[in-house]
Amino acid sequence: MNALRQFASLEQAALPAGPVHLAIGLFDGVHRGHQAVIRAAIAAARARGGSAGVLTFEPHPSAVLRPENPTPLLLSVAAKRQLLAGLGIDFLIEHPFTPAFAATTARDFVAQLKRALPGLETVYVGENFRFGRGREGDIAVLQSAAREAGFTVHSAPRLSDLGAPISSSRLRDLVAAGDLAQANALLGYSYFAEGVVRPGRQLGRTLGFPTLNLVWSPGLRPAFGVYAVVVTGPDGRPQPAVANYGLRPTVETGAAEPRLEVHVLGPTGLAYGDAVRVQWLRFLRPERKFGGVEELRAQVEKDRETARETLARVSPENFPKSA
Repeated sequence: MNALRQFASLEQAALPAGPVHLAIGLFDGVHRGHQAVIRAAIAAARARGGSAGVLTFEPHPSAVLRPENPTPLLLSVAAKRQLLAGLGIDFLIEHPFTPAFAATTARDFVAQLKRALPGLETVYVGENFRFGRGREGDIAVLQSAAREAGFTVHSAPRLSDLGAPISSSRLRDLVAAGDLAQANALLGYSYFAEGVVRPGRQLGRTLGFPTLNLVWSPGLRPAFGVYAVVVTGPDGRPQPAVANYGLRPTVETGAAEPRLEVHVLGPTGLAYGDAVRVQWLRFLRPERKFGGVEELRAQVEKDRETARETLARVSPENFPKSA
């Protein structure tokens, strides 16, 4: 497999000669609906030749258009890149979303696309795609301008699950509520956190349940509570675990930032400095303050058993794979 070619703007996109098949979108979450749009571009490239890629925008437009209330993002830039690369695209363009770019008219944007990608043959977007100054452009405008520029546009219908469309906003609601089981069904992969194991206060060890303390600052915070998770370290081996994400009110007063702590349900070779991925499978209970350390210890033991029972229904060979 060829290495993914990454470009920091449309103007810097130097692609080999041949047809270009491009998926365009914000793709926050890279959920099943996004994947369908991107895979259509990949299928076109494999069938007709040329290269398949993604055009997305950084930062998220909300950070520029309403900086006082930006959209909390499901994925970090790095995680989004990993997932997009894993789909098998040939190139990725992360075009800067600036005030000047936001002022570009819909038709000027189409002209900019064709100048930057002269081999552009097909563009793939979701059916609710909007673009250009003030979101003036819709699919009809894009198709009309594309015909004049010499390429075609295909819009993919929105996918539904349980009778409702799959969307990033729906996923944000699910993650914020802690419903990771349903969120994972819409994502098409397991929601995950990535971080480096750092020394903590060793409180878990004194309770008999040593934990991995991860440095993790998500754009969108999941519900505070306890989760059944799978941990993957540098050796790529998935391990069942139970995680707590929150402010730890029983043992810490006035914590300003939530912390992710993971207790592996068995021997682990993980150590300080290791980069790990935590894949969240099920919400077990909300975080709460206990009457004391002994009450907390008893609850943690119950959490361990609940996590074991939950993860026992997922055999190790079927644990979610890292992207």
